[in-house]
Amino acid sequence: MSLFQTIFLGIIEGLTEFLPVSSTAHLMIVSRLFGVADSEFLKTFEIAIQLGAICAVLVLYFKKIFSDFSLIKNVAVGFVPTATTGFLFYGIFKSLLGNIYIALATLFFGGIVLILFEKFSKPKNDSTSLTTSEQLDLKKSFTVGLWQTLAMIPGVSRSMATILGGMMTGLSKQAAVEFSFLLALPTMFSATVYDIYKSYSLFSFSEWQTLGIGFLIAFLSALVSVKWFLGFISKNSFANFGWYRITFTILIFAILF
Repeated sequence: MSLFQTIFLGIIEGLTEFLPVSSTAHLMIVSRLFGVADSEFLKTFEIAIQLGAICAVLVLYFKKIFSDFSLIKNVAVGFVPTATTGFLFYGIFKSLLGNIYIALATLFFGGIVLILFEKFSKPKNDSTSLTTSEQLDLKKSFTVGLWQTLAMIPGVSRSMATILGGMMTGLSKQAAVEFSFLLALPTMFSATVYDIYKSYSLFSFSEWQTLGIGFLIAFLSALVSVKWFLGFISKNSFANFGWYRITFTILIFAILF
């Protein structure tokens, strides 16, 4: 993987990780467009640089997280379903990372889901004065965690699954987005550590350097993406992302096939 490819993929990851458009699917598709060979290293790269993007949330929400034990408790409970499912079915889900057909299909149908959700759902009024922590309880957190397990399928989007899951449990849009951000912290940290533990002996020194560069670029671009997304969703519909997913899928299908 060249330096240009590494930097570009890092930017793609950082910009798409927190949007309901599936960063994993975007990385798979862009890698194929760039002619990056499918390999165990590429799969680990696609997982590991997501942690770089997640670290942007840690920086932006550090004070909020560590000043609220209730929030930490809810994040921990929400993480349980993903941790259990990921540990039990790690091999199966990682093998799906090379399947671009699954990624394109879930991107397309996920777009339809977002459009229908916005059309027929009646989300909680975002004018609520309750904080994210005050809107959460352990049952809601666990339910959102169950929704997050769907994101192990490429193209689903962890952000989409957790945001929609949160709103369906009664969270406001803003609270669902914030909890989605925070739930990513233990999820992606554990996924990255576990995957590197399983695969580290396979990589050369130059590949470790590539991981480091991708991690840093994803972190920097995610700082921009998180702030933009919070502003965008306060004034706009998630259906915009649904139409993007559908259009992007059709365009990529036409290019690749």
